[in-house]
Amino acid sequence: RMAYLAIVGSFSVNGVAELHSKLLKEGLFRDFYELWPNKFNNKTNGVTPRRWLAGCNLELASLITDTIGDAWITDLSELAKLKPYADDAAFRKKWFDLNQASKQRLVDFKKEEFDIELDVNALFDVQVKRIHEYKRQLLNVLHVIHLYDRIKRGDTQNWVNRCVLIGGKAAPGYVMAKKIIKLINSVGHVINNDPEVGNKLRLIFLPNYRVSAMEKICPGADLSEQISTAGKEASGTGNMKFMMNGALTIGTLDGANIEIREEVGEENFFLFGLTEAEVEALRSHYDPQSYINQDSDLQAVMHLLECGHFNQFEPGVFDDVINSIKSPHDPWMTIADFRSYVDAQRRVEQAWRDQERWTKMSILNTAASGKFSTDRTIKE
Repeated sequence: RMAYLAIVGSFSVNGVAELHSKLLKEGLFRDFYELWPNKFNNKTNGVTPRRWLAGCNLELASLITDTIGDAWITDLSELAKLKPYADDAAFRKKWFDLNQASKQRLVDFKKEEFDIELDVNALFDVQVKRIHEYKRQLLNVLHVIHLYDRIKRGDTQNWVNRCVLIGGKAAPGYVMAKKIIKLINSVGHVINNDPEVGNKLRLIFLPNYRVSAMEKICPGADLSEQISTAGKEASGTGNMKFMMNGALTIGTLDGANIEIREEVGEENFFLFGLTEAEVEALRSHYDPQSYINQDSDLQAVMHLLECGHFNQFEPGVFDDVINSIKSPHDPWMTIADFRSYVDAQRRVEQAWRDQERWTKMSILNTAASGKFSTDRTIKE
């Protein structure tokens, strides 16, 4: 009852994103909200720009300072002054070159751990955070298996080379999370050693994820995966770090994603998936098998998982994972969002093929990240 006691004893109680604050008032703490409506408020999370842009991405920070001055370091809303430069071809070229250099530094950093070639011209598709079923690293892996299946079927017209990087730690007793890490590694082992796949697709699990690693990963990311089941992520702060460094977000309407999309504009955000209200409405009659039956791509993915393609020498090792995503009681509804996610990833590929457009969207993401500073959170 610690949270209840904290509410009783507090002058002010806040959630950490607009959706989170709303859900607390309507659900978990509804009785307390009815008692003391004035006590409850929202303070959307932030991250410090000193570490997460000025400190970890020195070259980009220098370009920003040379362009708009250095006031942004203590007043992140100043980044909005970058918006007009998104239409400047010379500025876009500098931005693109710095991003490529950041990707090369990330590759060099990881070369110590992996004997694998990564192409800096590929789309760096990154999901780093705690390993948890609600954060849906599993949905990411299902998409990777789908891409692998497309390559094996020869469906590679207008292909976009992609390096999928997944990192994070599991709580010591969280068995399913550890099985998900095992699955990522096993799928990656098959894909990365298949000569037919080559540079078209890489899947790498980043071990020992930590702040010092994020300082290298964050500037080198092109696409930020924020794909939690709507209503389950309180806010997220990785999403802010990536946005600040110019990564584009693919995400659900969850946590601070909602506000990130509002700030940057829906045309610069790749949205997919059920809303929080739709998730709740579906819960009583969720039927994963019906989604599988009507989607041939999903059938192919499930077949590769169920036939042991990724665990030929360890039969049954992923049975619990497979059973969890096929269960009508799966609270994370991973399969329900599969088709919408795949379609959003196609829109990602379409945008990536036009590098001028992608770079413009990247600049606009950084320019719109001013709200997501801890300075603003603390000031509020």
